[in-house]
Amino acid sequence: MTLQRYLDETVARFPERAAVREPGGASVTYRELGELSDRLRDRLASMGVAPGDRVGIYLRKSIDTVAAIFGVLKTGAAYVPVDPSAPPSRNGYIFANCSVKVAITERRFEPGLRKHLSEEGAADTPLFVIDEAAGGAGLRAALDAADAATRAPRVATVHTGPDALAYILYTSGSTGKPKGVILTQRNATSFVDWCSETFAPAPEDVFSSHAPFHFDLSILDIYTPLKHGASLALVPEDIGKDPQKLARLIHDARITVWYSTPSVLSLLVQYGKLEDYDLSHIRTILFAGEVFPIVHLKALHALLPAPRYFNLYGPTETNVCTFFELPPAIPSERVDPFPIGMVCSHLEAVVVDDAGDEVGRGERGELCIRGASVTPGYWNLPEQTAKAYLTTGVGARDAAKGPWYKTGDVVTEETGGVYVYAGRKDRMVKKRGYRVELGEIESCLYRHPDVREAAVVAIPDDELGLKVRAHLATRDGGRLSVIALKGFCAQHLPVYMIPDVFSFHAELPKTSTEKTDYQALMRME
Repeated sequence: MTLQRYLDETVARFPERAAVREPGGASVTYRELGELSDRLRDRLASMGVAPGDRVGIYLRKSIDTVAAIFGVLKTGAAYVPVDPSAPPSRNGYIFANCSVKVAITERRFEPGLRKHLSEEGAADTPLFVIDEAAGGAGLRAALDAADAATRAPRVATVHTGPDALAYILYTSGSTGKPKGVILTQRNATSFVDWCSETFAPAPEDVFSSHAPFHFDLSILDIYTPLKHGASLALVPEDIGKDPQKLARLIHDARITVWYSTPSVLSLLVQYGKLEDYDLSHIRTILFAGEVFPIVHLKALHALLPAPRYFNLYGPTETNVCTFFELPPAIPSERVDPFPIGMVCSHLEAVVVDDAGDEVGRGERGELCIRGASVTPGYWNLPEQTAKAYLTTGVGARDAAKGPWYKTGDVVTEETGGVYVYAGRKDRMVKKRGYRVELGEIESCLYRHPDVREAAVVAIPDDELGLKVRAHLATRDGGRLSVIALKGFCAQHLPVYMIPDVFSFHAELPKTSTEKTDYQALMRME
């Protein structure tokens, strides 16, 4: 099975069912989406795109973008999506780094992209330019214009093998340059098959598409509904960051399956006025990407008690690898976040110490994952790829069964194979000789009734070695008493974990994927 075959089979089964919808009424049926992606397949093939190539996608979220993704896949090539709101220099670097054969972009992005491709030594990269990505009309017009000049010969859809590259998602790299996570057809389809098994999608469903297409949450959004003949409701960036507009869209689009980061759901429950809408059509709420502060999760569950709630966990390198379904009722006394849950059925998990040996149940260690959805590595970064996998302990003994990917996340395994998240290895610091998990401090701060957002960083200090600074956004936008805050922390944390400094903000900076931007906070220092 390939991702492109999902679309072909659904076109045959449900040709006139709505496939993708945009706010404002624009939509395409499966037949129209199939035809549009076929035309782009033919055009890309005429431009020399062949199986194994990479094709860049630099478009705003739209029907055009979904068609472009499938058009690329149908050539047997891999798509490389970039963030249209990111600096053009970053996107030019990404396309040059993975040597895209063609880049599909909008007229507004063309000058900047050409400039930075040239600076990266890739000035001869062909561009397929769309005047404006919206409703599928922009892509259709661009194809009409190209065909008027020279009609592209019709070619067959390529169904590559399971180990063929399907897409590359670029994430922040430790070197300061983004690094490309390689994902194969097997990586993607094994995950989509697991979603089908776990969430039972139906043709009547309407899935949200809140995540940008360069973010790994988009893989569930795009392919799970399209495999089953359901509809995909696109959420543009401007609406996705406005909780009141977002609540209206959820209502108007009759979304049944919602998926986003907890930050988005926290904003919705605080400022979206959800109580003003009939949202009884929502049957499933999925969240992933970060810890969901329990105070906001309780508030959301109180407003929307009927849906099933799932906490999904996993880095880009594995997509979702563990999941936990919340109980029908959340105890009022609960103050800790819910577990990240059990390993997905298509994967295996192990918790290891620093030597790579498995730790006992209840002991902290690094979570390692292996199986069908685990990345083969990073694009053109052999050293980082080698470091990403466990080679000692169980990694050395079980090598024949496939590599264990080191997530960098610290967990404990509880009864029933349920994993509890304890923090990041790279967010553990030493303060006065004590190991301090910065995420644990954040969890404490989220218990404060006046705290809306919290992020904790460690900063160098000449006298103490390091200080812990808590960045906070409050419910009323004001400042809180530092003395009272320290007293509150003292009720929940040991003295050495209480933040040394508190900073207050109207809101915390976010990345393009709506996660807290810790790098931006560190730059403030």
